[in-house]
Amino acid sequence: MALHFELVTPEKLVRSGDVQMVVVPGVEGDFGVMEGHAPFMTTLKNGSLEIHSGNGAPERVTVSGGFAEVGDKGLTVLAEKIEG
Repeated sequence: MALHFELVTPEKLVRSGDVQMVVVPGVEGDFGVMEGHAPFMTTLKNGSLEIHSGNGAPERVTVSGGFAEVGDKGLTVLAEKIEG
């Protein structure tokens, strides 16, 4: 099973595809999202987004501000700014 994941900034769609899991830095604590996760929305804190695609070590992207939404179509991260 795969989770559909999109990472978006105000300028562009940075990434879109299927992954195993994403660990998101939420303001109330980091949380992991996999396929079948309950619907959820939160504000992001500045930190590291970990993208687990099943190919070894996770890819890390630093996010600054924004929101994360888990819905029927997967996980969408709307970041104000990213690095990495």
